[in-house]
Amino acid sequence: MSGSKTDQRFADYFVISGLDVTSGLEPDQLSGENLHCAPLFRPYKSRVLANYPDSLPWNPIDKDAIGMLCLPKGLTFRTERQSRKAKFHSFIITREDGSRLYGSSYIFYEEVTNAQICAAMQTLQHMHEAEVSNIHTQNVVSIQEPLRDQSPLLEYRIINPDDTYDIKIDKLYVTKSICLISQVQFVSAPRTFLKQLCDAVTKPISFQQPLEAYVYNLLYDVPLPPPGRSMKFYGVTSPIFCQRPSTGELPLFDFSLWDLVRLLGLDHLVQLFASVLLEHQILLYSSDYHRLMLVAESINELIFPFTWQHVYVPILPASLQHFLDAPVPYIMGLHHAEEDTSKPQLPNEANLCFVDIDNNSVQVPEDLPSFPFEQELKEELYQAIVSSKERMLKETFIDSVISSPKRKPLSNKFTSVASEPVLKKAQSSPGLEKMEILQQSEAWSKISAIAKKTGVWNKDFQNYDSEQTTKIAKEETTKEKFQDLASMPSRELEELKFNNSIREIFLNRFVQMFCWYEEFVILNSQDMDSWLSNRESMQNFDKASFLSDQPETYLPFLSPFLETQMFATLIDNKILSNWEESELNLKVFHSRVKSLREGLDISAPRSHIYVHCSRIKDSEILIEKRSSYIDHIAKKPQLPEGSPDPPNIELGFFPILDKNILNSEANLKPKMKDSAKWRRKDRLLQQSEHLKLNSRQRELSLEGSVAKQTWLMTRATFSFNPEDVSSESDSDSEEENMLTGDFEKYMAEARSKSLQPRLTEMAAGGMAQTNWKFVEALLKECKTKTKRMLVEKMGQEAVELGHGEGNITGVEENTLIASLCDLLERIWSHGLQTKKGKSALWSHLQNYVEIEEGNSDTGRQVDPNLLSPGNKPDCHVLVPKGMRRSKSLDINSFADLYVTLCNLSSMALTEGEKTVKRGHRRTGSRGNIELPVLKPLPQTLACDMRKVQEMTDIKTDVGCARAWVRLSLEKKMLSTHLKELLSDSYLLRSLYKRYAFLRCEDEREQFLYHLLSLNAMDYFCFTNAYINTVVPYRVLLYPSLKFGCTTTSANPWITFAGHMGETGIIEIPKGVLEFCVEHKNLGVLTTLRLGHDNSGLTPKWLIEYVLIRNEISGHTYKFPCGRWLGKGVDDGSIERLLVAELLPPNTNTEDIIAAIGTPPRSRSPVSPRRPLEQGGFTIPDIQEMLGHAVNGLIKHYYKPEKERGNLTYLLCGERGLVPCIEHIFLYGFRSARIFRNKFYIWDYLEKVKTHLEATLEGEIRRPSSDIDRAGFWMFCNLLTKINNAAESVGKDGKLQIFICVAVRDHTLQKWLPMIAKNIVTAQMYEEKSFMRDNDLITFIIHILDTLNDFDIILESSLVRGLNI
Repeated sequence: MSGSKTDQRFADYFVISGLDVTSGLEPDQLSGENLHCAPLFRPYKSRVLANYPDSLPWNPIDKDAIGMLCLPKGLTFRTERQSRKAKFHSFIITREDGSRLYGSSYIFYEEVTNAQICAAMQTLQHMHEAEVSNIHTQNVVSIQEPLRDQSPLLEYRIINPDDTYDIKIDKLYVTKSICLISQVQFVSAPRTFLKQLCDAVTKPISFQQPLEAYVYNLLYDVPLPPPGRSMKFYGVTSPIFCQRPSTGELPLFDFSLWDLVRLLGLDHLVQLFASVLLEHQILLYSSDYHRLMLVAESINELIFPFTWQHVYVPILPASLQHFLDAPVPYIMGLHHAEEDTSKPQLPNEANLCFVDIDNNSVQVPEDLPSFPFEQELKEELYQAIVSSKERMLKETFIDSVISSPKRKPLSNKFTSVASEPVLKKAQSSPGLEKMEILQQSEAWSKISAIAKKTGVWNKDFQNYDSEQTTKIAKEETTKEKFQDLASMPSRELEELKFNNSIREIFLNRFVQMFCWYEEFVILNSQDMDSWLSNRESMQNFDKASFLSDQPETYLPFLSPFLETQMFATLIDNKILSNWEESELNLKVFHSRVKSLREGLDISAPRSHIYVHCSRIKDSEILIEKRSSYIDHIAKKPQLPEGSPDPPNIELGFFPILDKNILNSEANLKPKMKDSAKWRRKDRLLQQSEHLKLNSRQRELSLEGSVAKQTWLMTRATFSFNPEDVSSESDSDSEEENMLTGDFEKYMAEARSKSLQPRLTEMAAGGMAQTNWKFVEALLKECKTKTKRMLVEKMGQEAVELGHGEGNITGVEENTLIASLCDLLERIWSHGLQTKKGKSALWSHLQNYVEIEEGNSDTGRQVDPNLLSPGNKPDCHVLVPKGMRRSKSLDINSFADLYVTLCNLSSMALTEGEKTVKRGHRRTGSRGNIELPVLKPLPQTLACDMRKVQEMTDIKTDVGCARAWVRLSLEKKMLSTHLKELLSDSYLLRSLYKRYAFLRCEDEREQFLYHLLSLNAMDYFCFTNAYINTVVPYRVLLYPSLKFGCTTTSANPWITFAGHMGETGIIEIPKGVLEFCVEHKNLGVLTTLRLGHDNSGLTPKWLIEYVLIRNEISGHTYKFPCGRWLGKGVDDGSIERLLVAELLPPNTNTEDIIAAIGTPPRSRSPVSPRRPLEQGGFTIPDIQEMLGHAVNGLIKHYYKPEKERGNLTYLLCGERGLVPCIEHIFLYGFRSARIFRNKFYIWDYLEKVKTHLEATLEGEIRRPSSDIDRAGFWMFCNLLTKINNAAESVGKDGKLQIFICVAVRDHTLQKWLPMIAKNIVTAQMYEEKSFMRDNDLITFIIHILDTLNDFDIILESSLVRGLNI
């Protein structure tokens, strides 16, 4: 606000807007195109007819903005046949510095007496009738072809006789507005004052003062009450009360939350609340301007202590609807005519919350997460409504903004907060409307005629309206007598108390959720100037630690909420409070947090339970106190001394007031000593409160002292010179400016970045510059998001490269990718010519594919078959084990069956269901085989679109677009696909306007470049997100090329698993090396188990490795083997557990095949590289490998749970912990020299087990404690279980299971000393080995002890068949 705080009055301006007869009838360009409407229903340009005073030095008037918002729809004309009900609405004017002015407009109808205006309206009526007649003539058709079908526009051109104007018989009425402008947002008091002032013209009361007296009194004699005080001033028929909360209470809010709940209901209110907190685009839609303001301001208040930081236009003129495609978060209110109930055409619905207020409908974005403890919050709100309902419904609420709701009936207990009889009570109109309806009925006409003939009814029905009007006027005249009240009416008090209870409940939720947030604020030791200059590059809140401290159910909402601008602003204000006085919202919030924490036991663990609000009663006491004891009573309205009496008013016409009275120069000077007056009055009020005086006694006690002081101050003010400021006020002002200068500079800069448009900028001439700002903002946001995604993915490596601080990581990856999807939707919605579907991106993709496929008809549905990649190989189809083979399947009809399976591939299968498609067979004639070749997937935009369209778990265009973005990002093709999409310049010009982001070539290239940088990281955003999607997996087996190793006479099988599930056993036909398996998404693949039944003459089979490719995402996994399958060869295993290794994209399988050999047998079942034999590593090498393996596990567990990698690979993969332990056992093992490769480590452990069992049974006498004997028994028991349950697993496979279970149970480090001391160890190990060196054993124990703090959970495939 400009000027000092003492310049504030209750109202700065009184404005009259309406029809300027000197200008004639001008179409209102801001209300859009309305030439198809009848002249009476067209909007016409309004003007500010008068404003009082002319201008204030501390608050200059903006007539254009005020005139536009006083009558947002322009001038509206009606005749006596149409409804002419007066309406009230409030509005907001945002100035360039971000400060706001608040307006209250009361709109009523006034008769037009100017003959020229009436003649002009008659001329327009004739022209409209002639135009409609010409259209009817030009569209004459036969009876068989209805007229309306030939010309849809005629639907809007049919003339209704009641909508016409005849100058001879009709009276013409036009809207006029009286308005108050103030710097503080009061709503109830201005509405009551304006209504009484308007009624004074139509229904004057006895002893009524001139209108100038009431306006003069409000502008110059009614001050703005300070915080924590109440005030009473006088209207025409009754006193008006208002109060301001103190600085420790919730801020001033004067709208009715009771009306809000009745309009939306609790379910929709909480949905809207969550959408606003996540900074979605919010579009409010209503036929009532005040409803738009009510919902917009209420939801802004309910998010306290947070504040909306983006575009805020609660009342958007009709001509500026193109501003709805702004690619930024906004809250906008769109007005529509009462008869127009259709939904507007919206450019972007992917991230839009659409609120149809009149029809009680809220449409939220698809992926809107639930607010934490949402159900409990609704229950508490419902209880508050029920407890207030009885008191609230006792009052009539004549001024309610929902006097005639057009809503559907509500059934839910959270939405049915008022019954229909109560809603009907709120309607203050008499039975005139019912009489009009009856007169239009033919049945009523016949009945009335019979009644007249029989003498039952002698009155003329045509005169019924005038009789009723006269009767009502007499009743209201007798009622309109001034009634003075000593305290606030109970209706207004109950409104304030209900508002307070609802606001306290919402605030209590934030207090509980962020009770400990200060512990995660990163405080910097810099001074304020350096902090402000480096604000963009600094991280002020430890989001990762904060989220890790929250319950799992909070995370879907909190993760994106911590990324919002409103949360960042709160943290900024918290840090600025170290150098400046805390912002008001922050003070209140911190006081609530402090009181909550004082009642908690800090030493106890933090519990996240729902706690009901306990401060409602305390705050209600303050409200009731201010309502009962009025702190200030303004003087009664009267004309200033020496003012001539204004002319008498003409009944029914609001006049232009006397400027000489209301523009007195002395009154324009600011009253600089108002604050001193309030301070002196506060001391007297405190004394009155101490004496426990009632309201009347306090008023009398103040009359003598305060009246005299007020008179002296008034005289001093009238002669006050603004330049003669006292030294005390000068020093105070300078000190205040020094304290707040830097902060105001910072906030002004922040406001300039928020892209809040002024109404003048939103006009056609200013939209070009505004849209250019949007383009720059979108490009900057894209750069910020992509950099954030890269830094988040790189983690500590990014910190070392200087991209941020060590505590910036931790934001859930899914949140960042969802934010990127929202950004792409906003970019594709910016500057859209016409909207097709809810997703602009998906619509563009469909149009592009249709053109590429040769579909000239753009309205035609995309044929998914046209998008499928060609050259698919024919595949055999097999039935999985345990499933009956269908007799209807003909395995020789490959092509038809493949098409059938493609159609079934999108069906969500239950766990274990799968379909196998067999493809590659042996073709050699000399024992050799043709190895399968993994053909590359088509990398086309259309192919990825086809895959998304086949997903049946996605139902909407928005969902399809997000799935496509996630898939393209995972395949590292997002930038390439979008570049291809934007290469069609003709399509781009036809879909987008010239100022659209996608048509700005330089910015578009930079945008694609930023997206290209995301290819540096591996994302699994598609694989992890769509868990119910059926995925085709292509499996390729690569046996050894040596003679006798390539084929087997046994019946092979395979099963593979990922972190989301497992396939179960799949039988492989003999000789088949390539086949497809369709299964519910398994996630990132981790393990594969391959085996056979060892049947036939030559069952042994040497497999080098297995490849599996996800046919949707293109991820290819390699499972190294290099081991025999078969009894009597290698370690006798007929099944192998293989661990997945994700291959880099675009890996050439031919290079892998060329490198295949048959190296010597490896002791490790998972190691493809044979240099990992004991001879290839020294003791320091093995120690280093063990340290790296354990460090990898520790890092894994220190990451947030959703960012952890594959634990199975860290345990069993190459250079994992299990291979390291195997190398420890293998080093110095004598089997290679003495026993000629016949003994394995498992044989050694079996011998140790036999020796320990003999010790336990007493056959061998050896001193041992109870603890030692317990360890012996656990060791022997585990080996026995493995032997009994894993008969088909070889000796090395059993050793792997033993190590995994021992590491999981943290018993391996306890068993190693026991094994090393056993007599078998000395027999089977050389002197220089790990097992015979106590120092090396101690080293291993210390390393493994570091894992004791972690709960290691093994994948089920690692311990298959074991009940451990």
